[in-house]
Formats: sequence, C-alpha cells, structure tokens
Amino acid sequence: MPTCDMPSAHTPAQLEEFGWTAVPRDFATVLKGVKPAVIIAAADIKVPTTELARKVDEYAKRELPEGTYNHSLRVYYYGRAILKQHFPEWKLTDETLYITALLHDIGCTPSNLRATLMSFEFYGGLLALDLLKSSGAPLPQAENVAETIIRHQDLGETGTVTQLCQVILLATVFDNVGLNPELITTETIQQVVQLYPRNGWTKCFADTVGEECALKPWAHTTAIDGFAEKIMGNTLMAPYDK
Repeated sequence: MPTCDMPSAHTPAQLEEFGWTAVPRDFATVLKGVKPAVIIAAADIKVPTTELARKVDEYAKRELPEGTYNHSLRVYYYGRAILKQHFPEWKLTDETLYITALLHDIGCTPSNLRATLMSFEFYGGLLALDLLKSSGAPLPQAENVAETIIRHQDLGETGTVTQLCQVILLATVFDNVGLNPELITTETIQQVVQLYPRNGWTKCFADTVGEECALKPWAHTTAIDGFAEKIMGNTLMAPYDK
C-alpha cells in the first residue's frame, strides 16, 4: 500500500505553527470541557506587522468592501480570543491566523462572485494561494490558508479539520450566526465591534448568501440548510448591528 509522507523540507514545529494539526470538525467535540470565557481586552490582541501581514492587509483593504474587511478583522480578533483562552496549547502563529482571516471571504466580493462558476470559498482559496505564493509565504503556510478558506463553511459532525480551519470556523459562525456565544464575553465583543463596526453586516452577509445561491444553485453554501435565515436570526450580534 502506498504511503503519504509529509514534505521533508518542513519540520513538525513549522507545520504546527502553520496550523497543520488535525482536530475534530464537530464543535461539540472540540469544545468539550472548555472553561467559561474571561474578558480579553481588544487592546491586548496584537495585529501582526510582518512584511507578509502588511502585504495581505494592503490587498484586503483594496479588494474587500468595507463591511467585509471589518468582518474579516473581527474574525481575527475573535479567533485570537478563542485561542488564548480555550486552546492555549495550540501553536498556531498570529500571522497565519491574521492572513487567513483577512482573505477568507475574498471569493465573495461583487467582482469575484461573478468571475467564476465555482463556489466562492473554492475560488477564494485559489486566489489566496496564488497571492501568498507570489508574496513569499512558505508553501505549507499558503496551502493551509487556502485549505481553510475552501473549508471555512464546512460545518459538520464527522471527520477532522486543521487547527487553523477550526479557529476560523468558530470565529466566523460566532460573528455571522452567533453560534457558541459562551466562547467570548460581551465585554470583548463590545470592544471588538467598537474597533470594527458591523454597520448592518448581518443583512449584508445574508444578502450575499442569497445572491450566490441564486447565481450558483450548485454552490457549496447551499449545503448549510437555511443559512440566510440563521444569519438573520443572529440575536447575539443584533445589539451591535446598527
């Protein structure tokens, strides 16, 4: 039987830093035994300033609508808060989480949504892979960012995902649907939203979901039953959606 070996050029420590560790895809399983959330000040969450982080941020600011850009930064902040208090043993780097958060919705910009017949996550993963490779990102980092973008709406109870993908899954559904509200305190939410306002993000994203499903009735988004309705029912974020 053939075997599948990891590329020898990359050490296990590097793969851990880029989030290549398998964890359960199921939220209930991966969150089993987590402790109650504590207040984490948004000011204590550091934004990476590496050359790669700056390049990706410049690209995201240029390509993403303001609402999507703000959502992407909220996903980074929520992801860091989740890592810090619930998975402190995970060695995923801030830079990897940051560039993934910034690029995870690149496929659903108005132009990119219409540039392909592919589902927005899949196209976004390809765009991110090309961008990161041309920007000098290490290949295993670029590949996990791409895989995570492709799978960032891959909700379910079976199988595994990478640690990077799981953090992005938890942070995106927290912001978009209000799922697993116990993960982050109200105080932290308020501080993050003050930095990156929602400005009606709930309706904006629900409309985008409906638009993709109308344009591409085969889209992967259709796998999430009643997704637009779940988004509009986000009571956790309703107070901040002005």
